[in-house]
Amino acid sequence: MYRIGFDVGGTFTDFTALEPGSGKAIHFKTSSTPHDPSQAIETGLRHYVEELGIAPSDFEFVGHGTTVATNMVIERRGVPTGLITTRGARDVLEIGRQTRPHLYDYSVTKPEPLVERYMALEVTERLNADGEVLHALDEAGVRAAAETLRGAGAQAVAICFLHAYRDGRHERRAAEIVREVLPDAYVSISSEVLPEFREFERFSTTVINAYVGPRMDRYLERFLQRLADIGIESAPRTIHSNGGLMSVDTVRSFPVRTCLSGPAAGVVGAAKVAGVSGFPNIVTYDVGGTSTDVSLVEAGRPAFTTSRLVADYPVRCPMLDINVIGAGGGSIAALDDAGALKVGPRSAGAYPGPVAYGQGGTEPTTTDANLVLGRLDSDTLLSGRMQVDKAAAREVIERRIAKPLGLGVEEAALGILRIAVANMGRAIRAVSTEKGHRLQDFALFAYGGAGPLHAAAVAVETGMKTVIVPAQPGTMCARGILLSDVGFDFVRTGVSTASAASWPAIGAAFGQMRQEGNDWLANEGVAEDRRSMQYVVDARYDGQNHEVQVVLDGPDAAYDAFLDGFRAAHRQEYGYDIENRAVEIVNLRLSVKGASAAAPDAEYTAQDGDAVIGSRQVYFDGGWYETAIYERARLPVGPYVEGPAIIQEMSSTTIVEPGQRLRVDGSGTMLIEV
Repeated sequence: MYRIGFDVGGTFTDFTALEPGSGKAIHFKTSSTPHDPSQAIETGLRHYVEELGIAPSDFEFVGHGTTVATNMVIERRGVPTGLITTRGARDVLEIGRQTRPHLYDYSVTKPEPLVERYMALEVTERLNADGEVLHALDEAGVRAAAETLRGAGAQAVAICFLHAYRDGRHERRAAEIVREVLPDAYVSISSEVLPEFREFERFSTTVINAYVGPRMDRYLERFLQRLADIGIESAPRTIHSNGGLMSVDTVRSFPVRTCLSGPAAGVVGAAKVAGVSGFPNIVTYDVGGTSTDVSLVEAGRPAFTTSRLVADYPVRCPMLDINVIGAGGGSIAALDDAGALKVGPRSAGAYPGPVAYGQGGTEPTTTDANLVLGRLDSDTLLSGRMQVDKAAAREVIERRIAKPLGLGVEEAALGILRIAVANMGRAIRAVSTEKGHRLQDFALFAYGGAGPLHAAAVAVETGMKTVIVPAQPGTMCARGILLSDVGFDFVRTGVSTASAASWPAIGAAFGQMRQEGNDWLANEGVAEDRRSMQYVVDARYDGQNHEVQVVLDGPDAAYDAFLDGFRAAHRQEYGYDIENRAVEIVNLRLSVKGASAAAPDAEYTAQDGDAVIGSRQVYFDGGWYETAIYERARLPVGPYVEGPAIIQEMSSTTIVEPGQRLRVDGSGTMLIEV
């Protein structure tokens, strides 16, 4: 029997199959198919079934990571979506927060709302902030609005009423009416998607959920049909943005929760693998073909956030705190209008890809630069299964970058990499030093197809002293899916002043949420002995507008313990606390999990044969170096490899720069001392 996980990325789709008991892992990568991501999934699964001889019935677990929903928002490929809201709130999405992050840059514009204004309709209804009915729902008005949206061609409808987070009765009834008028439409209501206060974020998240829902549903249908065609009967689970797994039915209801699906899996897997090697504090560094994703893990626990921007649209739901920038193997290098060299955020992606791939790419990328400098070679990518044209890479860098800047080709290529590394370093500081952490206390955990290729340089850039490279780093996100737990998050808003007298009501509310969590876990098929729950309070000082999160020991945690935890969290986030200021409780959060049945890692044993398989000239800062090439699977545990060195494997290439050294630990993980 096998457990298989796969992650659909912008350039490659990665697979990892684990055999429970032995811990044997089989990794595979294939090019993504952006027009239909499920096609690449079928290609990979058929590789295991038809070429490796694994019977479809032997897949006892199927885990799935996807960026389909995110890409739909980025590319605005959702469906025509309508909004029904409380009278007077029609323009919440248009007004937004009125923030100006680039005050003096007139070229920066905010994105157009995903709901066009003529499809944002008002109806009479109103609850107050305590959930009491001020104006009853005008059901005839809802029906008329639904008929208007039907005439406008709406395929999805978001229903967002003021104060529905306190009581969703009006939204639920409105949804019933809309489904009567538009039986084929996808309907999302804010009291289910995000029962939290703050109208703009709640409206935005609910609209995105509706906007991507129909196409996500059709993608899932194709995905399930392809599994059936292969003969795989195991019900798949999809990882969502908080690092937990959920069923297809849950994904259909809440597709917005998959916006960080694949990257979240990588962080979960990285935290567990690094812990085995004795590094509880890491910065995860995932570089693919299109983007770089970084996140902070402290004491073995990934950092979480409750909000982020997806293509500049606010999405608010519990998720891992992952910073994503447009820097990857396919990032395009070009000169701007002032003649300065820029790298990213534009990417050549899977198609046409870097110039060296010979698929029609015409602009130089970081992969082309690595080929010119000898860091990659024709036998490197996918163990030689992907042939590359180094001469084409050299020609385009010379023509587009080197000659206009008056540089040699190698200098231009090294400049491309230096800029890419600087961009990646800024992303790492955004999740660490800018939040009060010392990077010297953390190791850099590098994965993704291009992570280990640049990690040594990024460590130097950021002052980190250790780089960790797991086995098969290019498939880490797929492996992380197999190490993830089933999970979901519940939230309840109830703004109140914290006091010893009011604290028992918090415990009672958590008790009700715990029942909701147990019901959800039971529906997901999680046995009681595999369930766990985490209780979190969003709190702030009186007069503040934003909260910090306080993790409680349990629903019956003492009030004084909550206050101590709040002040400690506030000091960590802001550098101070205000001992005599009243504290407000804003949201109660419950994170429920069902423990994974993932197999432990197999004990590492090096393959027979000489680890050194050749050498070649590689360009580093200072010129060309004769550099030994190693086969990773043959590296023994213990002895150091002195840099410069290149370690090759199917899914990635690791660079050890001059003056650095590398060793392999007992779990097969490589550690680079910078």
